[in-house]
Amino acid sequence: CADLMIKPFLVALQFLTCIPVRLETQPSEKQIGLSLLYYPLVGLILGLFLIALSWLLNHTSPLVAAALLVTSWVVLTGALHLDGLADSADAWIGGIGDRERTLAIMKDPSCGPAGVVALILILLLKFVALYSLIIANEWIAILLACTLARTLIPLLFLTTPYVRNHGLGSPFATHQPRRLSIFIISAMPLLILLLTDSIYIWVLIAVSLTFAISRYLMMRRLDGTTGDTAGALIEVTETVVLLSAVLILE
Repeated sequence: CADLMIKPFLVALQFLTCIPVRLETQPSEKQIGLSLLYYPLVGLILGLFLIALSWLLNHTSPLVAAALLVTSWVVLTGALHLDGLADSADAWIGGIGDRERTLAIMKDPSCGPAGVVALILILLLKFVALYSLIIANEWIAILLACTLARTLIPLLFLTTPYVRNHGLGSPFATHQPRRLSIFIISAMPLLILLLTDSIYIWVLIAVSLTFAISRYLMMRRLDGTTGDTAGALIEVTETVVLLSAVLILE
């Protein structure tokens, strides 16, 4: 029983971060599916680490602190979600509305102009938002960005077909525990509203709209999701949370 609880958490930590995790044996497909339940927790850990780093940089120039935070964020996640964002941007532009062409471009390891532009824009927006939040001493937004973005991944796999039969996300889609996922996904917004200022309900609304629009675009183009689009969703959601926090706090 302990192995069924601890190993899926370690799988989630290993997959979503660059934190050194040693697994003595290969996880089963069931354990990989169970790891989705721990995505919000991994997001919480990432957020707490970034907040601790923010406090350490408290006496540093806000510009330098923001730059170091963005860099640390990328390093901690191994640029995994950024890769998904770049692949998705290239595929959406280059796919010209065609499903099979879009899926084929996503598998291409090279990064095209659309992917480069998407990476520059997302990192620029994060940097500017973090700079504003550092000046305002509003650390909770960083925690919400990391946690909410990773809460949407279980929701995505719960509500959206996975389109690659033998892709990296197949075990997630096949072995996701649906009832526990629904409970965790439902509990997260309630916890946020209980533990933070009521003004953050606007962040939750922005995240809900981000998910609805992203899922609509995925279904319209692909009839489902892929690992790349899931990664893109994380990056876009994190940025939306940071920008929403800046706007509501002004």
